[in-house]
Amino acid sequence: MMTTPRSPSTPSDPPRGSGPAWGGPAHGPAPKTPESLAFSTDVRQHDRAFCHARVRDMLRIRRLEERCAQLYGEQKIRGFLHLYIGEEAVAAGVMPSLAPQDNVVATYREHGHALLRGVGMNAIMAEMYGKQEGCSRGHGGSMHLFDRATRFYGGNAIVGGGLTLAVGLALADVQLGREGAVTACFFGEGAVAEGAFHESLNLAALWRLPVLFLCENNLYAMGTALARSEASIDLVAKAASYGIAGARINGMNVLAVHEAAKEAARQVRETRTPRFLELHTYRFRAHSMFDAELYRDKAEVERWKQHGPIHTFTDRLKAAGMLSEDEFQAMDRAALEEVEAAVRFAEAGSWEPPERLLDDVVARA
Repeated sequence: MMTTPRSPSTPSDPPRGSGPAWGGPAHGPAPKTPESLAFSTDVRQHDRAFCHARVRDMLRIRRLEERCAQLYGEQKIRGFLHLYIGEEAVAAGVMPSLAPQDNVVATYREHGHALLRGVGMNAIMAEMYGKQEGCSRGHGGSMHLFDRATRFYGGNAIVGGGLTLAVGLALADVQLGREGAVTACFFGEGAVAEGAFHESLNLAALWRLPVLFLCENNLYAMGTALARSEASIDLVAKAASYGIAGARINGMNVLAVHEAAKEAARQVRETRTPRFLELHTYRFRAHSMFDAELYRDKAEVERWKQHGPIHTFTDRLKAAGMLSEDEFQAMDRAALEEVEAAVRFAEAGSWEPPERLLDDVVARA
């Protein structure tokens, strides 16, 4: 069972304020250590049920990802596998800010996004196995989760590929008169080096499209530190250069993410113009299961683990008398049971018949 170790002493807030600064460039270059990413959010400002839901959300993601890693080692999940372990606070903070009519576009590290958007864990696991009961009928696997019912439009294997898709979805919403709909687009900081990033932000600003750009900055893209690939690492300033208001947020703090995402989504809905959030987070596992992880040292990873989103949040809830260890253990057992049920569902699933292998690949005569 996962326990909740005592959290380290609370780091001090950033010297220039802990909240989002809307309307222009952020304050200086992106921070490089977790100590500079604190966000002062009092758990007592939220009701108990809301906080418990966020714990359950993060546990569901963590236990799903851990089991997928195990299944990959057993060669039951094949192909590429990119895990979200360590970044759970981003999906868990953003998703409650979105409405059913909103669109969600994600990256190839999207299992947690899909799960919290409402895609069933059974369908996700079956897709991982390549079974036709999967959410993409087994055609996509780990990187291509899709679910029309929840308006979850991928899962995109191409770096930055979801950005242009998000702009197109938002443009369609405007032209169809879908008032109040927001398109939330998750992408990594590595996508900022792609031309699609600049083209998408430019068109979203030029055409006044309701897109919420959500940059999950885990510092290394695939395996290169941001400062080694970008002359300017102030990503909020890049958005500001297109006239898009943005903010830099502690992506390890689920309440900080939620408050920023809720405000940003509100602004997008009301103004029908884009907004940008840079969410500083950190993946505890390698980029993918094929990654030798030679670009960062173990001490750095361990330092970031001290700021892990699950145990730091639950420690704060316990200190405030809002969560007991028994309640936490019950949530964890429920998450584990859900995962094991999904594994059984995927194991019992069926392979697609050979005569249907070309479905959705080529047009039928």
